[in-house]
Amino acid sequence: MKKNKKIILVLVAVVVLFFVGKYVYDMHINHNFETITEGKVYKSGVIPPDEIADYVNKYHIKSIVDLRFPGTADLVNNPELPSELVAEKEAVGKIPGVNYFNNGSDQVPNAQNLDRFFKIMDNPDNYPVLIHCYHGVGRAEMYSALYRIEYENFSNEDARHAVRPIIKWGAFDDGTPKGEYLKAYQSRKQQSEQKP
Repeated sequence: MKKNKKIILVLVAVVVLFFVGKYVYDMHINHNFETITEGKVYKSGVIPPDEIADYVNKYHIKSIVDLRFPGTADLVNNPELPSELVAEKEAVGKIPGVNYFNNGSDQVPNAQNLDRFFKIMDNPDNYPVLIHCYHGVGRAEMYSALYRIEYENFSNEDARHAVRPIIKWGAFDDGTPKGEYLKAYQSRKQQSEQKP
């Protein structure tokens, strides 16, 4: 019996270490960088200013859409500091041919955010584009889903499920603000078809 308990404890420890290691790698080494559409759209969390050029060069990024904005009281979802935004903008400004767009957004976008985002994404000269927020798992995934709906004809549900696995009590689950927003979202094409 003692041997079985030891084996179970070792297995639990391995699983825990795996997930801790994956979290550390994704958040702090990989910055939650992910390909949305190869050669066109990528998403991430904050990339330190001294590493931005490496990502730009590796993925041929021409535009960075920063969804952060300073001054929020939400230290969990939006822990942005003005100095961090300035440092990123300055770092991007030193890379020839790369555009920096700040489109500070809450977790669920408003009409003004969408207008700015679509103006950026409608311009073929801006691609490839990197969309990022602080962690890379909230706003960046929301806008990635909207990109897929608007530009790749994903259904709302396919786009919602493509951003991350839908798990009970997850940020994009049924009944959550982000999940319900994506389920109800109407693309610009749908809106124009409804006009008389």
